[in-house]
Amino acid sequence: MKLQKINKIIIIFFALNLVFGLDWSGYFSTDHRFLIKEYAPLSFEEYRLTLNPQQSIYDNIKFSSEIWLRSSGLPEIENLDDLFTKDRITPFEIDIREAYIDILKFPVENIDMRIGRQRIAWGTADKINPTDNLNPLDLEDIWDFGRHLGSNGIKIEGYIKDFNLSYIFIPRFTPALLPQNALYTNYSNITLPPGINPAQITNSISMPDYNIKNSIQGLRVKKNLFNFDFSMSYVYGRDGIPILKNTTIIPVDMLGNVNIYNELAFPKMQIFGMDFAGAIGDIGIWAEGALFLPESIHYEIDLSQLGMGVLDSLILDKKPYAKFVLGSDYTFKNGIYINLQYVHGFFQERGKEIEDYILLGLEWKLFEDKLKLMPLAGGFEIKDFSDFKNNYAFVYAPEISYKPVENCELILGARVIDGKEITNFGRLKQNDEFVLKARYSF
Repeated sequence: MKLQKINKIIIIFFALNLVFGLDWSGYFSTDHRFLIKEYAPLSFEEYRLTLNPQQSIYDNIKFSSEIWLRSSGLPEIENLDDLFTKDRITPFEIDIREAYIDILKFPVENIDMRIGRQRIAWGTADKINPTDNLNPLDLEDIWDFGRHLGSNGIKIEGYIKDFNLSYIFIPRFTPALLPQNALYTNYSNITLPPGINPAQITNSISMPDYNIKNSIQGLRVKKNLFNFDFSMSYVYGRDGIPILKNTTIIPVDMLGNVNIYNELAFPKMQIFGMDFAGAIGDIGIWAEGALFLPESIHYEIDLSQLGMGVLDSLILDKKPYAKFVLGSDYTFKNGIYINLQYVHGFFQERGKEIEDYILLGLEWKLFEDKLKLMPLAGGFEIKDFSDFKNNYAFVYAPEISYKPVENCELILGARVIDGKEITNFGRLKQNDEFVLKARYSF
């Protein structure tokens, strides 16, 4: 069934290419990661062909798309039947990340419209953007910061003097794509009374109804002032990462074993954002912040079948909380480039969970940009400044890349993690890796 769907999509694009004569560009990339331990087990593999077909249909109408054809993840072969299924041996998928049409100067001269699946990237910081909340997060690769899924919707942009106004309408809510190994989210760590042991844990999701009441909407006004780009934004939507709302515990025997049934929900949120970016001399500077106003969520644990009643607690307060990023970059005369950001609040954090991070990148291009060294790259996490020695972690990720020919890049890198296990990075410290990548653009 999956192959039939892929074949249909390929046939549709082949037909579009014949009818409209699409212009194609894109790149091919490979990504292998090995754990730094005995026998270097393979931890990640991806072969991706990214295609970007485009075509101007009329003077004011243009079609654009981004399509991934890829083999991602390691084969899951467990029994003889798996050897009869090609998808189990060589996993392959097609992912239409974007497909939309731009209609310019419609219905009046100073209005443009974009209709279809699209990525609406708001914010001026580097990859960590507190105001970028319209598209759902794509956390499949937790080290690819800033990656989002596309959303089916409409973007309307208007131009009044030197102001740019944007209105976004996304008819239905789409949750975030979470990492398979649950490194960021773990809904199984429930504290049970002494003598009670979990036998089976079931996590169900309470999805919002597909109606206009649960649509995602956004508004932004943007203006250049004194050579700085300023913008203010508002989003009415939901947090794409679910939160526990109910837990019911059912005894299954007389030995203290229980089944746990969790229900998770997506909190509604209003988000007010502001950002700017520009340069003072040769030094680039940017700042971006967002104020989140969530709905309050109460968490109930039903222990009534154990004779302990129902426990109720406030798991998400409606009290507003803020995330922000301050950053700067500079290129020295010898070609060394440095990028520094202070981050208050990572993607998955909310309310009292918010932590602080310092992200640094230093790169040096040599031999007419054929060789690029990144001896300093990574981040430092501080969970609690008042008890720093027990609340820190860091990621060190140096890289060397080389371009043997134009448009082709080979990359060798590593990722070393250490710190306290109560931190987000520290939980990953058993996953040190070295990385081999290749990329060819056309």
